[in-house]
Amino acid sequence: MVLQKKIASLIICFLLLLLLPLSFSKPTRNLDGISARAPTVQQIRNRHHGTREVIVDNGIIRVSFSNPQGLVTGIKYKGIDNVLHPHLRARGYWDITWQGTNIRQGGLDRIEGTKFRIISQTQEQVEISFSRTWEDGHIPLNVDKRYIIRRNTSGIYMYGIFERLPEWPELDMGLIRIAFRLNPERFHYMAVADNRQREMPTEDDRDIERGHAKVLSYKEAVQLTHPHNSMFKNQVDDKYQYTCEIKDNKVHGWISTKSRVGFWIISPSGEYRSGGPIKQELTSHVGPTAITTFISGHYVGADMEAHYRPGEAWKKVLGPVFIYLNSDSTGNNPPQDLLWEDAKQQTEKEVKAWPYEFVASSDFLSRRERGIVTGRLLVNDRFLTPGKSAYVGLAPPGEAGSWQTNTKGYQFWTKTNETGYFTIENVRPGTYNLYGWVPGFIGDFRYQNRVNVAAGSHISLGRVVYQPPRNGPTLWEIGVPDRTAREYFIPEPYKNTMNPYLNHTDKFRQYGLWQRYTELYPTHDLVYTVGASNYSQDWFYAQVTRKTGDLTYMPTTWQIVFHLPTVNWQGSYTLQLALASAARANLQVRINTQNSWPFFSTGNIGKDNAIARHGIHGMYRLYSINVPGRLLRTGTNTIYLRQAKATGPFEGLMYDYIRLEEPSRD
Repeated sequence: MVLQKKIASLIICFLLLLLLPLSFSKPTRNLDGISARAPTVQQIRNRHHGTREVIVDNGIIRVSFSNPQGLVTGIKYKGIDNVLHPHLRARGYWDITWQGTNIRQGGLDRIEGTKFRIISQTQEQVEISFSRTWEDGHIPLNVDKRYIIRRNTSGIYMYGIFERLPEWPELDMGLIRIAFRLNPERFHYMAVADNRQREMPTEDDRDIERGHAKVLSYKEAVQLTHPHNSMFKNQVDDKYQYTCEIKDNKVHGWISTKSRVGFWIISPSGEYRSGGPIKQELTSHVGPTAITTFISGHYVGADMEAHYRPGEAWKKVLGPVFIYLNSDSTGNNPPQDLLWEDAKQQTEKEVKAWPYEFVASSDFLSRRERGIVTGRLLVNDRFLTPGKSAYVGLAPPGEAGSWQTNTKGYQFWTKTNETGYFTIENVRPGTYNLYGWVPGFIGDFRYQNRVNVAAGSHISLGRVVYQPPRNGPTLWEIGVPDRTAREYFIPEPYKNTMNPYLNHTDKFRQYGLWQRYTELYPTHDLVYTVGASNYSQDWFYAQVTRKTGDLTYMPTTWQIVFHLPTVNWQGSYTLQLALASAARANLQVRINTQNSWPFFSTGNIGKDNAIARHGIHGMYRLYSINVPGRLLRTGTNTIYLRQAKATGPFEGLMYDYIRLEEPSRD
């Protein structure tokens, strides 16, 4: 009996050994049943154009690069020879805008490489490099553009290593991005978010010279007068209508409903981007174009810190981002929902995998080479409460709020839970300040001590207390301190210039809303009476200029009328005035008189262009203004807010929140 069992066991083991090679030899397949294999690299000369190319193929996706420039010239997927634009040289590329010390130096640089290298090639992936060192006439940077294509993956990982040496000339950098121009014959449907998706007009529909469109108040905004599809007639198209805050800008792209294929840009982290989690950036727009931006002045303007002085060194890894392609072979129903949901699921996988373990460059740090910072944020505003749903982040050392304009370093942000606890993971080693802000409270928080993060460290900060600006009890307030003007009155858009896709909660993205102010207040300005007015109905979302003629405008003066039963003549009141945006503005404050020098003035501030670019906020500013009691009256008082600049329609302000505090009772 024992012998029979041994024989049976040997037979089973022998059969298993026979089966194992069969199972290992089966090729892996993606969801659409395309055979995958180890990625290969070829260097060839294009017979038609006489150019050199590098081709990487993993059996699912075949990607062509110009050699040694490193431009993405072709992506073959699901039987489509090239998902990119067939008639453009610039199809998939990096670019940068810059200005040197010499006025003739600068402009747009596509960062074309001069040297090609295979960094690594295994059964699992290929990583290739197209690099360029600084030469006179180009931007003074060393740039290494990297591309990774992995086995059984329908996409490309892209990142860049940018380096400036201290002895190099002065430099201003305005923009660094990756852009893709897709095949306009195939891709017509764009998706930015669950509630921001639509069939899109074409680039030809925007052609002003051919009479297909007319330009509106600025070059990016056109009205489609003779589009190829009548459904777009009279609609406004403007790429800034599709912007997105960095914290939400994780996936966007295009769908070919005909080919049932999607093209997506996935950004698994915000650490390599500038300006913090609520900075707004471009996404996808007519072209069809899809971009991801690492450094820009969008919605901040010239305040962005992008100047590099003599002796200043800089090095930063931008990315990786993931260019993801997916397809629907079911043939059931329109493919948009399925492809979008799959893109979101893939995004979740990429976010979970961050920081990637497969990146070859030692400049990109793995999880074990990073640290963790934890703590609990509390708010002390007359009494101690948890800082719930607050944004906290590590960014380069600076003043409170300096993260808004920082482009040079890395930033790591998270949100606190309902009891104020937070965990910031995967922080690169370095010295940081801990910054933050709390919805419902004004001002910017900065922890008093710098935070030094080492590889593998786990730093617990314990209780971190933020004491928002306050000098006394609240007498009255207007708005909600959330760093936006979202809660104020946003008028209905013009029906003849409406973008119907935007008819949801983001009504502020419609074109021309600033013009409504002159219609609502043709001869007099806004007057807000505390206790009687409602800010959601009676406070216009932006203090803009009033149009008085075809090309003439005048400043506007808003009034806040309020009643004080008594006045502390010897005390100091405080006007807390938080701005959500400023564009070439000068806010002047007067109290109980319009015919005097301003009691307070911001001076000329802001170039964030949020009014013109359909934003509801730009760069945050807070002014705590001391108001001597002798300026106030028992009974009715009026605060005059005058925006004194008026050379065009887009000079103005957005208010976040206004509060008057009485003198401290301590």
